[in-house]
Amino acid sequence: MKAAPRFLSAVSAAALALTPAVGGAIAVQTLTMASAQAAVVNAISVRGNQRVAEQTIADFVGYQPGRNFTDSDVNDAVRALFRSGLFSNVSVVRSGSTLVVTVEEFATVNQVLFQGNRRLDDDRLRGVVQLAPRARFDQDTLDADVEAIVEAYSRTGRSDITVDASVVDLGENRVNVIFQVVEGDRTKISRINFTGNNAFGDRRLQAVITTKQSNPLSFLTRNDVYDDQRLAADEERLRRFYFNRGYADFRVISSSADVDPSSGNIVINIEVDEGDRYTFGNIEIDSTVTGVDPQSLTSTIQTRSGRVYSAVDVEDTLIDMSERLAGAGFPFAEVTPVGNRNFDNRTIDVTYIVDQGQRAFIERIEIAGNTRTRDYVIRREFDLAEGDAFNQILIRRAQRRLEALDFFSTVSISTRPGSSPDRVIVVVQVEEKPTGEFGAGVGYTTGGQDEGVNLEGSITERNFLGRGQAIRIGIGGSQNSRTYNISFTEPYFLGYRVAATGNVFQNRRDFGDYEEVATGGSVSFGLPLTDDLTATAGYSYSQTAFNADGADCTDLPGDPDANCSAPGYVQTRIASGRDRIKSSVSYGLIYNTIDDRNDPRSGLFVRAIQEVAGLGGDARFVRSTVDASYYVTVSEDAEVVGLLSAGAGNVTGIGRTVEGFDQFQLGQRRIRGFSYNGIGPTDAAGNFIGGKTYFNATAEVQFPLPAFPRDLGFKGALFADAATLFGSDVAGAMNTNMEWRASAGLSVIWQSPFAPLRFDYAWPLAKQAHDKEQRFSFSVSSAF
Repeated sequence: MKAAPRFLSAVSAAALALTPAVGGAIAVQTLTMASAQAAVVNAISVRGNQRVAEQTIADFVGYQPGRNFTDSDVNDAVRALFRSGLFSNVSVVRSGSTLVVTVEEFATVNQVLFQGNRRLDDDRLRGVVQLAPRARFDQDTLDADVEAIVEAYSRTGRSDITVDASVVDLGENRVNVIFQVVEGDRTKISRINFTGNNAFGDRRLQAVITTKQSNPLSFLTRNDVYDDQRLAADEERLRRFYFNRGYADFRVISSSADVDPSSGNIVINIEVDEGDRYTFGNIEIDSTVTGVDPQSLTSTIQTRSGRVYSAVDVEDTLIDMSERLAGAGFPFAEVTPVGNRNFDNRTIDVTYIVDQGQRAFIERIEIAGNTRTRDYVIRREFDLAEGDAFNQILIRRAQRRLEALDFFSTVSISTRPGSSPDRVIVVVQVEEKPTGEFGAGVGYTTGGQDEGVNLEGSITERNFLGRGQAIRIGIGGSQNSRTYNISFTEPYFLGYRVAATGNVFQNRRDFGDYEEVATGGSVSFGLPLTDDLTATAGYSYSQTAFNADGADCTDLPGDPDANCSAPGYVQTRIASGRDRIKSSVSYGLIYNTIDDRNDPRSGLFVRAIQEVAGLGGDARFVRSTVDASYYVTVSEDAEVVGLLSAGAGNVTGIGRTVEGFDQFQLGQRRIRGFSYNGIGPTDAAGNFIGGKTYFNATAEVQFPLPAFPRDLGFKGALFADAATLFGSDVAGAMNTNMEWRASAGLSVIWQSPFAPLRFDYAWPLAKQAHDKEQRFSFSVSSAF
């Protein structure tokens, strides 16, 4: 490197090297500085300034009349002017007793304009670039903005985007910046290839990763856009998938995205090494911490000898063991799993070593990437706060909770050193995803008052206003009915980990001779006892009005009219002219280990609820229900999933018989092939009046539809249902015996971009003559 000219000081040369040119609009001048002995300065002359006041520049250089200015003072003045960020070029010269300061100001951006952009609007691009009106202009920022626009388009699948930037000089040191965008065609992912995979086929592994092949619906999901960060996250998903299925030596050898020259589309190639499949061998605990008895920690072990090795079981053990130690007064105890592979019998012995970890505290928790979700929504998922003892295992638990929120496509938590050796900064990086859902359902009922098409629709936002709250608005109806409901859930009621849900509704049904209008609301609370077990409690209130539309139902009081279509207990309520009020409390337990709410493959869901009515109002009963669903993957590679579910319920009067209003009425969720309230006891006129007790069971097998690409989200199912509804306290009830109904059918399940939808067609196999059939139904399939 050449030495700087003699008339430049070292500082001046450094300043020159760091000073960029400005788009050709402003030329960079050579810095000059007089080199002289110290001299008294009595005046200052500022030249070249247009917007910056002369006094401001004098303050920057430290000018004071009569001050003795040395060469070092001149150098300091140059540094100060450049540090201000206002000038592209500076010259400071002493001329006799006058300090001459010549500056060249950075241009100011007047407007930032975008042309040719259709896929990303101006507001979206303004959020990407750094240049903005009234900001200073420089070429480096302009170049960075061009790259930022290209990157923004690449994330939407348009990799052949070109951006040209131009600068228009408006005079008076003002410029307009124009970005000319040529968007080009959308780049698609035509194939995702796996090599080295023997235990699981390409189709199964493609279901694990979030990057998908392009299909006709990709314009809705945008999951066929290549992103190197997403691909890196997919590698981690593959590792988790294999580690949790016994393949402890699994690794991703390479992953690449290549452009197919014939089509211009992207082909993703992922090479893996699966390794051998292991089971757990001997499981032990070894503690070096005084006062910690290994035997006291055995109940926290989730890993069992003989089971298929699973990293998540090891992780759950670490979390439970760390919590037990912290609760016992050992907050810095560190649990480390040590595995010893036995290659002969393919087992892994695991020893959990408890050591005294390094004393470290959390200095602060930093959150990035959450453009919509509030910081506190993320922070409250941590069992740790600033100032608490740092625990890596509890940090991992927080990450799992954040992932379970389903607000983010990726969640990563890292650490970096704090202000002292015993301080740690926790960094949470998230990438948000859409949390709005649209649900729709349609069914067709044959026979009876409700014959015809039944529709329902709902809009749900799971992260309302970024506050982690959920709101749902639903509406449904048929030719003779209308339903409306709004619910709102606050997952952290009063700052505690208690979910509070409020709901208001109105249901209207026209039965011809009379109309039934039920209006009410409820509030419920869910308290997590463990990660899998939740206690619930709630209160509900409803008021039902019965309006007679025909003379047949109004020529009372006295005996019910045989010409009225309403059941006798309804006619009695119509005759009284008084609304029916129900006030009840409920409580129960929910156990849930389902792996995916929308697309379950394994786990157990059990819900037991009891409702007691009688806090005022007309209803007096105790209603008990229990439901259980068990999912198991029958074939991992073929993606065949089995489902067994069962349910039961009973209602008993308190000091009186159970009114017909309070009896069970079964629908398609209990037994398909029959319409809602289409089985069970009836009155003499053939009206279904519900029953006091029910049982139901379902066996189902789900599998991918071979005719459809996996990324479209279609699955098929074969099912068999059985149910019975019997018993009644209603006077004159008929068909009250325990009689089983059965049906079998097939389904198409679609994991649509809006919501999981399900099409069912069922054939009743065992039925009674008075039953009402409904063979086809279409509804939202989520059952939890």
